[in-house]
Amino acid sequence: MTILVTGASGFLGSHIAEQLSQAGRSVRALVRKTSKTQFLSSLENVELVYGSVDDRESCFAAMDGVEGVIHAAGLVKAKSPEEFLRVNTEGTQNLVEAAEAQEGKVERFVLVSSQAAGGPSNASGDPVRVGEETKPVTGYGRSKLAAEKVLLASSLASVVLRPPAIYGPRDSEILIFFKSVKSGVLPLTNPLEAKYSMIYGPDCAAACIRALDAEVESGSVFYLDDGAPITFKAMIDNVEKALNRRAWLRLPLPQNLVKGAAALTEAYGKISGQAVMLTLDKCNELHAAGWVCDNTDARRALNWEPQVRFPEGVKITGNWYQEQGWL
Repeated sequence: MTILVTGASGFLGSHIAEQLSQAGRSVRALVRKTSKTQFLSSLENVELVYGSVDDRESCFAAMDGVEGVIHAAGLVKAKSPEEFLRVNTEGTQNLVEAAEAQEGKVERFVLVSSQAAGGPSNASGDPVRVGEETKPVTGYGRSKLAAEKVLLASSLASVVLRPPAIYGPRDSEILIFFKSVKSGVLPLTNPLEAKYSMIYGPDCAAACIRALDAEVESGSVFYLDDGAPITFKAMIDNVEKALNRRAWLRLPLPQNLVKGAAALTEAYGKISGQAVMLTLDKCNELHAAGWVCDNTDARRALNWEPQVRFPEGVKITGNWYQEQGWL
């Protein structure tokens, strides 16, 4: 089975490609010509094809002869809501149409969505579950939910995965958290007692591969996490332990101040033409009561178990950052 992996040069995608390669499986990695591909090129059984999910022609070319798809590519920050839709939703549409054109040769299409598609949990920390009303609070979440609907409406054998925040070696997004702790100055944008589900990158990659192989009903949707929700305060404490350093100045930022900073950052992004992470839309996510989900169905149906929980995962991640000179 040749497996097309999108986003293979990114954080999660690289772990998916690595695990498939280590298992001796054939991988076709869809990457942009500007992507850093040194790591992928070092793996056995990995073929690089150039293109992007928002380039319909390259999607059809990449899909030729493929028997499985793990679609992990997507934007987590964008210049506008329209850009989220163009890449995350319309990009999925391009891949789905390319897979359908293979006339039954694609045995399973796995979409890596996000808990953002389902929406936040409540202040009590009750986990969100499949079957509940979806309530995305950001443009990113809405684009991911729309992508799910595209796949589930298709003729393909499909599985949708909704991980929460993913972290681990090679992740550049959580790196700023580590850098702030190392600098000793940590802005607090989230409520300290808010609870979050997390998942370690290699564990998430393993679940993606299990979703490709497991005998589950087409159209199945699963939340993923490490099974141990953690408060924002505990997250900070664990990062400090991992780095053996305490942030000597913790700055609680009122919501209005965060929104003001987001407005300025967003304005800068529009002027400079760059996608920025902190936006007014992002504040809806930061200031939510919590982000907790339940992996029970995934563990049972996919025969999958997360191996690493946050306290151990941040130690591994922090060590990796230091070894690679990222910190």
